[in-house]
Amino acid sequence: MHEMSITLSMLDIVKEHMARHGVERLRQVRVRIGEMSAVEPESLRFCFEASIKDTPLDGAVLEIEEVPLTGRCRECGREFRIEGYLSRCPACSSLSIDHVAGHELDIISMEGEQFDA
Repeated sequence: MHEMSITLSMLDIVKEHMARHGVERLRQVRVRIGEMSAVEPESLRFCFEASIKDTPLDGAVLEIEEVPLTGRCRECGREFRIEGYLSRCPACSSLSIDHVAGHELDIISMEGEQFDA
């Protein structure tokens, strides 16, 4: 389960940004996960919740946006959803396809609270 190491790396980034911006309480983290990123959203969610339990981050919500594998035809320029790993343009049947989405693993945003001293 590599989702635990991904979660811990993600939380290191989140903590660094919280410290840099004086955020003391984390409310939400939004991530974008591509279909081909080899990350299981439910496993990531489980690891996130297990990792923040009984820590200052406890109670934060992980929101996951799943991104489908999308291709763009080099011949006609059409973008389309790639299903079943078949990379054939539905418009012109070309097999010359670039993957334009579906490999992401990004932290999109985070929300938190600052408290007055």
